[in-house]
Amino acid sequence: MAFTATKDLPLAATTTGSWPRPAWYTDSLWGRPLDAAMLDPNYREQFSDALAIVVSEQERAGLDIVTCGDFFLDADLAGRSWHHYPLQRWLGLAHDELQPETTRSDLLKYPAGTLLNEIYTSWRWPIVVGKIEHNPRNPLEYAKIFRMTQARTRKPVKFGTVSAQVMALFLDTHTSEYRLEDDKRQMIWDMATAINRELRELVASGCTVIQIEEPTIHFMACYHPEATDTLNFLTDALNHELDGLESAEIWIHTCWGNPMMQRVFNKTSYAKALEYYLERVNCDVLTLEMKDRGMAEIELLGNWRGRTRKKFAIGVVSHRTLNAETPDEVAADIRKALQYIDIQNLLITSDCGFGRQGANRMVAFYKSAAAAQGANIIRREHGLPETYVPCADPRLVQDKVPTEFEHSGATATAVKRPSVLDTPYTTFADSHARSSPSDVARFSHIFRDRR
Repeated sequence: MAFTATKDLPLAATTTGSWPRPAWYTDSLWGRPLDAAMLDPNYREQFSDALAIVVSEQERAGLDIVTCGDFFLDADLAGRSWHHYPLQRWLGLAHDELQPETTRSDLLKYPAGTLLNEIYTSWRWPIVVGKIEHNPRNPLEYAKIFRMTQARTRKPVKFGTVSAQVMALFLDTHTSEYRLEDDKRQMIWDMATAINRELRELVASGCTVIQIEEPTIHFMACYHPEATDTLNFLTDALNHELDGLESAEIWIHTCWGNPMMQRVFNKTSYAKALEYYLERVNCDVLTLEMKDRGMAEIELLGNWRGRTRKKFAIGVVSHRTLNAETPDEVAADIRKALQYIDIQNLLITSDCGFGRQGANRMVAFYKSAAAAQGANIIRREHGLPETYVPCADPRLVQDKVPTEFEHSGATATAVKRPSVLDTPYTTFADSHARSSPSDVARFSHIFRDRR
């Protein structure tokens, strides 16, 4: 594996992946190949424009690494498409049916009258009717989605995909290809093979940052730490999924659920999983849900200081709250993390994605902007170069009361300010961040006279 985007960028800020859709982006693929959908002028325009907007918003928020917002996924109930997108396309799967209660994981069973019960009982899944494998007539087309996104930004694009392991939770086998008694191991392995094929094409297309989302190692280690044989298999299967990606920076995203912003698990602990992820999984970066968990267990990462080359991307903004964190709040959490992680090994992210019927775009934007600005506060304290955050530039505030006017008779002429393109950010901000009381008084005087 290789550090690409974060090699010389401590505290690089990013978001997990999914982003709230623009209200006008109403089309979805619903199982169609992307190539076929792009022949529809309406879908082509919506998808292409949405990609341009999502990277633009993330750049304006000051993120160092951007994502495609998962805008290729369907806008369905509680973000089912995050799991469902590959399952709609692979061979060996058919239909869409409700999952029987007897085969649903005990970890995903909730009483009637709760939102999580409605979500998990409403989701429909294909059934397994044969060997699961890549479908050449309906590929996942990750490489094409990456190219379309990277063409719209100069910042590195982190491309994320669901792990094969978590999809197995929702599948029922109806074929001799997969024996019930093997605990879905062959099924997981075959899906890992299919994902790996797409990831190899992704690397070949030039993608330098790839994120595998939600392998189930931390779930199993938390709830069944004694199941070492299963944990060993899951580790091997994850490495199989990552095989041949040595030239890319590989992120492993872990959190504790995110359908419609909901908290899926009451018990959350990384304590038993860290050894697997940090010593045995072939990755470069491990992301950890921290903000929504009150930075619980951050001290455990101190045990790995000097023992691992891997970096930690900690969640400093929550995907489950609508209150946008402040830059100072983010900076305080980063300072806490730095008690246990060296600054060159610390990256900044959200706990999970903001899409999947989650936060609205403005909340997601300002949470991301807080992460970027909080990282800059700490960089400043450590004498490190800062990342420009356009939305925090006083010269670019959207709505401002004009204050510097020359008044002569009935005509008011605005005094020319230095151009945002000509003036260094810090110099301009220092001298023009606030208007003087006399400026405001003169502006009020002009309008009084006009009345």
